[in-house]
Amino acid sequence: MEKIMQELEEVFQQNFWKDEPMSKHTSFKIGGTADYFVKTTSEEQLKWILKFAQKQNLPFFILGNGTNLLVQDGGIRGIVIQIQQNDYAIEKQKEFAYLTVKAGMTLARLAFIASENGLTGLEELSGIPGTIGGAIKMNAGAYGREMKDIVISSRCMDTMGNIREINLQEHQFGYRKSAFETNGLILLETTIKLEYGSKEKIQQKMTEYKTARMEKQPLEFPNAGSTFKRIANKPTAKMIEEAGLKGFHIGDAEVSTKHAGFIVNKGKATSKDVLELVKQIQKSVKEKFNQEIELEIIVMGEE
Repeated sequence: MEKIMQELEEVFQQNFWKDEPMSKHTSFKIGGTADYFVKTTSEEQLKWILKFAQKQNLPFFILGNGTNLLVQDGGIRGIVIQIQQNDYAIEKQKEFAYLTVKAGMTLARLAFIASENGLTGLEELSGIPGTIGGAIKMNAGAYGREMKDIVISSRCMDTMGNIREINLQEHQFGYRKSAFETNGLILLETTIKLEYGSKEKIQQKMTEYKTARMEKQPLEFPNAGSTFKRIANKPTAKMIEEAGLKGFHIGDAEVSTKHAGFIVNKGKATSKDVLELVKQIQKSVKEKFNQEIELEIIVMGEE
């Protein structure tokens, strides 16, 4: 273990931590410790840590902004890798522009860059707090628009450090999912296509969506976004509300009184609290509506 720590410290220096609390790296503010936590600032570093993990027979997990994630109380064995690269480039053509952005940039930052350049297509997604890497992996969406609507291609790295490019079809986008859940590839950067628009109207729309989020979502408490996946025949949050679960809590994990589709951390919630609350919600919805509801948030780590 000392040799592992020494090598990691030599390569990552101030960007390496041992026994790092994952509660510091998730929007839920919940989670045990990761054995090792590193932040990569280049593709060379990412390639190195992937090979190192294999050499040491250590599992690894790629972390985005931790906004759609519940880390269990037992923490994460192995290495958590957070990609820090967030550079971008714009190629402007006559009727549209290509914007190529590194995986570590947040969607909010990307939407701001697009608006400053008079590019429309990201307004609906501007309030999603995740990174580009996480947004692509989950095919993030809001207000009728998803990542699949703007993505052209992506550059990726496999676990051996080889780099390849994939086209839109190879992303295999679905509802809150993509090929990145199973193909073993790590997103390095993606290219999106945006059209030109009025800078004033773009920024106005972004403000409207931000205001709507603040009014409807419990942003005042730590949470991981929508807890359950949407279903076609009836809004999930509506079923949870009609099951009388608004405000229902286990420990400090509570069904939001503002929006029943969210579980919030009222202070010292544990992952056990959240998962027990999830089970109760699923049970109540099944009993009242005969409807199975699935988690949208990702659960990982040890109990």
